[in-house]
Amino acid sequence: MHTDNMGFGDPSKPGPVEEWPVGRLFAATARQAGPMMWRLVEKHGVSPAGFFMLRILVGEDGLRPGEVAKRLMQSAATVTSVADTLQRNGLLERRRDERDRRAVRLHVTEAGRALVAETGHAMSKDLWALYDVPDEADEPAVRRYLLTLIDRFNDLSEGGRC
Repeated sequence: MHTDNMGFGDPSKPGPVEEWPVGRLFAATARQAGPMMWRLVEKHGVSPAGFFMLRILVGEDGLRPGEVAKRLMQSAATVTSVADTLQRNGLLERRRDERDRRAVRLHVTEAGRALVAETGHAMSKDLWALYDVPDEADEPAVRRYLLTLIDRFNDLSEGGRC
């Protein structure tokens, strides 16, 4: 099979990274982005899974665990386990839904809000260093490209926008 037109070039001849096709560069970057973010969060002494769950709840408090799982792209079991730890540490509360007593909603505590604010502030310099586009003139093109990729990925998947 001829792979030159697939956006990744010939995988049997990787060559220097500076010469890789954009598709291969994007795939390599995407593969490294998640673990790098987790290392940045851990560097500040916080569990990445807990931090990202709390961050979601700071933005929209009172979500059901299933909605949090969807947003984190994790299983419901993982969310339950992380929520247990956060609750035990006083960073999260579970409360019954007032309209549907069968449902449980997750709420971030003041201590959880403080942890997200402190960690987010401490990480901001690292994040700017990682994700800042070196040349401001390139930012609109990079933004258009990434938004187009997100739309293409969403068109091929069952979900909506990230």
